[in-house]
Amino acid sequence: MSLEDNRREYDVGKLTRESLLDDPYAQFDLWMKQALEANIQDPTAMSVATVDSKGQPWQRMVLLKHFDKRGLVFYTNLESRKAQEIQANNKVCLHFPWLQLDRQVIIGGRAERLSTAEVVKYFLSRPQGSQLAAWASKQSTAISSRQVLEQQFEAIKQKFAKGQVPLPDFWGGYRVVPDEIEFWQGGENRLHDRFSYQLNGDSWDIVRLSP
Repeated sequence: MSLEDNRREYDVGKLTRESLLDDPYAQFDLWMKQALEANIQDPTAMSVATVDSKGQPWQRMVLLKHFDKRGLVFYTNLESRKAQEIQANNKVCLHFPWLQLDRQVIIGGRAERLSTAEVVKYFLSRPQGSQLAAWASKQSTAISSRQVLEQQFEAIKQKFAKGQVPLPDFWGGYRVVPDEIEFWQGGENRLHDRFSYQLNGDSWDIVRLSP
């Protein structure tokens, strides 16, 4: 079978203006709960797109750790490629690919650094293996082999064997503050339902988009 023949119909559901909540955060909360209840794989996984100094976009998957009306939160190494690009240009795009539900959510906005207190609180809640990995990995830098990475992990494990793993000074988080949120529901004959919430001052305009 060729890639051109690999297709299916999108018929899981429909999305209407009448079914949408006026608050995009409430609508996102509803869809997230439905994704969790559907037991789809990694419902909190989202792509974070940044742009480098040459205008080249780059994407990677991270996990959403919290959201409220202030924005959507994720954590990362502050020396990573994504963090360096956010420092130079804090406009980012998030994408939730809930393919099993024929749904996508696309969010455009700006990324803001989290406070140290917020980062410490989350870091201390992580499993110890994840805490150690944060220390062991110089994220986005070239490495000669998997063995080197594992040796770094073991060295860090020994270093903090007798106490609590502290927060690395190069590890932190971001809150993405949206100015546009699109909800996409797949439709039959590729007539998808797309609605965009666009920030207008202190309120949100809701616009239906052509598929």
